[in-house]
Amino acid sequence: QVELVESGGGLAQPGGSLRLSCVASGLTFSNYGMGWFRQGAGMEREYVSSITWTGESTYYATSVRGRFTISRDNAKNTVYLQMNNLKPEDTAVYYCAADYKGWGVSTDHNYDYWGRGTQVTVSS
Repeated sequence: QVELVESGGGLAQPGGSLRLSCVASGLTFSNYGMGWFRQGAGMEREYVSSITWTGESTYYATSVRGRFTISRDNAKNTVYLQMNNLKPEDTAVYYCAADYKGWGVSTDHNYDYWGRGTQVTVSS
């Protein structure tokens, strides 16, 4: 049974930082491209960032480029999202997702497995 579990969310002040983690089990993690998506209240889910299954390439939405960094540790079956210079508009539930032999696509329907999400709130 495949499971993706996100953690690291919480309350941060504008300009602050958080690091999200997503631990995968039940799959061969190194075979999966990984993505982060988010959904704000009353909004559609949107793409945030992704990393290829090879780990060679990373991609970002325009809104987070230069502030967020995605990385992976295959030994720990974990993908991370380092979020710096947070803004109130980053407030959302953040989800990680796995895409078999994925090349970092931004479309959510390409992803095979999803976590349940972790809440990030940016407020003073």
